[in-house]
Amino acid sequence: MDQKSVEELIERRNEIASEVETDGADLDALEAEVREINTELERRANLEKEKAEIRAKIADGEGEKIKDFIEEKKKMTIEEIRASHEYNVAYANYIKTGDDTECRALLTELATGGSVPVATYVADRISTAWDKLGIMALVKKTYVKGILKVGFEKSATAATVHTESTSAVTEETLEIGAVALTPASIKKWISVSDEALDLSGEAFLDYVVDELTYQIAKKAQNLLIGKIAALSTTVGTNKVSAGIINSYPSNGTVALAMGQLSDDAANPVCVMNKQTWAMFKEAAAKANYAHDPFEGLPVYFDNSLPVASTSTASVYMIVGDFGVGAHANFPNGAEITIKRDDLSLAEKDLVKFVGRQYVGLDAVADKAFCLVAGAAKA
Repeated sequence: MDQKSVEELIERRNEIASEVETDGADLDALEAEVREINTELERRANLEKEKAEIRAKIADGEGEKIKDFIEEKKKMTIEEIRASHEYNVAYANYIKTGDDTECRALLTELATGGSVPVATYVADRISTAWDKLGIMALVKKTYVKGILKVGFEKSATAATVHTESTSAVTEETLEIGAVALTPASIKKWISVSDEALDLSGEAFLDYVVDELTYQIAKKAQNLLIGKIAALSTTVGTNKVSAGIINSYPSNGTVALAMGQLSDDAANPVCVMNKQTWAMFKEAAAKANYAHDPFEGLPVYFDNSLPVASTSTASVYMIVGDFGVGAHANFPNGAEITIKRDDLSLAEKDLVKFVGRQYVGLDAVADKAFCLVAGAAKA
């Protein structure tokens, strides 16, 4: 129905008025179609009203700024335009209404089709959300379309010393596996009141984008942590393995875990629940001598991991190198797309904004991680 013009919808509604008088007409179906047409006409009328209100606001102040900016933009690069306040205002209005006219007016080079580029202000905030979590900032990222396969070394024979005049050394036996990074959609939606919609430019982007990007990045991190925690101790053709130890938080736990890592895991970190961190600190305090229970490794928190327990064997801590051992692929780029829905919650005077990111992530290096599971306290 979105493909039809307003005139075509009205014409179809008039046709239905005649069809209901014919013998054998399916009155229920015709009534449902009329309701659908009326709903669509009302939606479009409201959308045009919102556009008119925004244009009126722009005409009262921001309009002159944008007009002057358009005159000056020929002297600027695309990146400079995307980083400007005027483009932030236009991009915020685009998210609010779904109308990208203002963005395209500022970027005439891109006005022939496709999606308008994300404002630099928004792109930077997305990057900040990943960095804020810490762990995801360590993970290697690529932007390859489709399913990305990352190869890893399953096994290999060691190099040998060859003494002159002796028999030739044997050929290396190398076995390679591959992890498929199959992308999935991570979504988060929030409802926004009319008061929030009155915010303009950067203020509106801060309000909506920050919450959506942070929650989506946090979910991506939880997914990666869950996949690593579920690794087996046996390597497969399409799945890497991890070391594992059973130890309650103590001064020697992290050292034992580091001993399970491969030589390639050169920059390991510790990931755990905040309550587990407190247990390690308590154990260190009771040792009666100065000792860092984390062996100098950086500590990152992820509360999707359970608290260390003496009664279960759940993985409560991960020690490993995320730069070597983990990989995230974004087929559609790192940007988070935001869609506007003004119908679902219309009766509550709320507008729904849905954020979506398409990403595939997994562990990609053998023995880059060691899993620490709970055990009975000694």
